[in-house]
Amino acid sequence: MSKYKEALNNFGSDLPEEEVIRKTAEIINKYGGNSTPGVLKLLYSCIDLTSLNTEDNKESIWRFTEKVNDFDGSRSDVSNVAAICVYPNFVSTVKEALTADVRIAAVAGGFPSSQTFTEVKIAEVALAVADGADEIDIVLNAGAFFEENWDLLCQEIDEIKEACRSALLKVILETGLLKTASNIRKATILSMYSGADFIKTSTGKEYPGASPEAVYVICQTIKEYYRIHQKKIGIKVSGGVRTADDAIKYYTLVKEILGNEWLDPQYFRIGASSLATKLLEKI
Repeated sequence: MSKYKEALNNFGSDLPEEEVIRKTAEIINKYGGNSTPGVLKLLYSCIDLTSLNTEDNKESIWRFTEKVNDFDGSRSDVSNVAAICVYPNFVSTVKEALTADVRIAAVAGGFPSSQTFTEVKIAEVALAVADGADEIDIVLNAGAFFEENWDLLCQEIDEIKEACRSALLKVILETGLLKTASNIRKATILSMYSGADFIKTSTGKEYPGASPEAVYVICQTIKEYYRIHQKKIGIKVSGGVRTADDAIKYYTLVKEILGNEWLDPQYFRIGASSLATKLLEKI
């Protein structure tokens, strides 16, 4: 038995789909109590402000970064976003333009499909880190996952993690493609055992984005991993989180399942572009 299959066996049985739907709904029903200015301000500080457009260029990314710079210190009651997230070829632009105390994240490793040579993925990650990326977001090798090639899947993540050096590694599951609670749970377990610092729901590209049910499963699996290993793994919700109410619902799931210790940018992120403005309007 491979160590990766053994890792899967170390966890409890799969979460039944009906139970996931029912318990997610029960938790979401509590979200109204979290619609407070304090929660909204925290959520703003957990945003990975993202620009992943085909037409991105050095000038547009520079302007994008300047907006984050301009916000820094403009409000004593609201902390700046957690990170700026861009394609790897724009990391150096952000690094040059950034004056705010905000981290730099880059999607890499053949984003958004993860369909390229492992060597190319590793090289792209290493180049992004060399240019100044503090965090790397990669996509799970879905092809390897669906053929249950755990060795390829996990060894690839492990090698990418090594290329990250001191940068955080977020592994994107693409939950809209995985679909079932069983698949999402397995992908979360394998990613954590391979070195992921964060589990991220979606790319926001080809497949459906985050869903409360997917976040419920990820949170429960992170909780179980923490119980076994006493190591906290972060969660990043991404894909379709556009309104303050959306963000508060995901906050509520994290709070109810993982607890207040996870309600911090160190362990909770939301990938978004328009959400920042919506949160400030509501604040």
